[in-house]
Amino acid sequence: MSGAAIRIAGVSARYPNAADTAIAEIDLDVKPGEFVVFVGPSGCGKSTLLRTVNRLVPLERGHIEFDGADVTSLDSVALRRSIGYAIQAVGLFTTMDVAQNVGVVPSLLGWDRARLDARIDEMLALVRLDPDRYRKRRVAQLSGGEAQRVGVARALAAGPRALLMDEPFGALDAIVRRELQHELREIVRATGTTTLFVTHDVDEALLLADRIAVLHAGRIEQCASPLEILSEPGSAYVRELFADNEAVAELRRRARAR
Repeated sequence: MSGAAIRIAGVSARYPNAADTAIAEIDLDVKPGEFVVFVGPSGCGKSTLLRTVNRLVPLERGHIEFDGADVTSLDSVALRRSIGYAIQAVGLFTTMDVAQNVGVVPSLLGWDRARLDARIDEMLALVRLDPDRYRKRRVAQLSGGEAQRVGVARALAAGPRALLMDEPFGALDAIVRRELQHELREIVRATGTTTLFVTHDVDEALLLADRIAVLHAGRIEQCASPLEILSEPGSAYVRELFADNEAVAELRRRARAR
């Protein structure tokens, strides 16, 4: 199934009793199958923006369309079941084994046993966990990297047309994190799933993104391809954010040489 188109138009959101908006006047069109990364420091509004898409954060102004339908016109539970969601804390159910965790949403959607079992095996294999070894494992028996793989498998199990990911690899060590980054990029390319991904790590954003949306104080400073961000930063803030390490400096040199 192809990815969904997502349109964010004039979106603002404010938390209860907050004096200022968390995000303000955000406009962003995401093409089907596109991988867009929201990057910026803590408190810039990137996680808030992500959670407006599946209605975990209500809008103060503006609207969001999911394949042309205003998300507020859709049943919130059905909407969330149709969009994969993965977070840093993983959120696996500790009373369930791995197979039960992966199969949660398909089970809620009424899949029959044969189809469900086949999908669980397929998804575990996709994230490089041997189904025969991992199906019956308890969550407590998983390493951090294994748990995050199960979280990705669960988010994709029902074949969502969009995937929301909020700092999913932030708690992992550098080696496991880089391995999962590469695997995720291959998975979403293979499935065609539209993906919105939150990170504060500019290296991660550069590795994963088709486009990077740089957020600052609740607004998008620039949204462009990694090469455009590096070769033509849209503001002093964007330039500074991507100026701090050798990997970024080398990518900028390559971008300018093209």
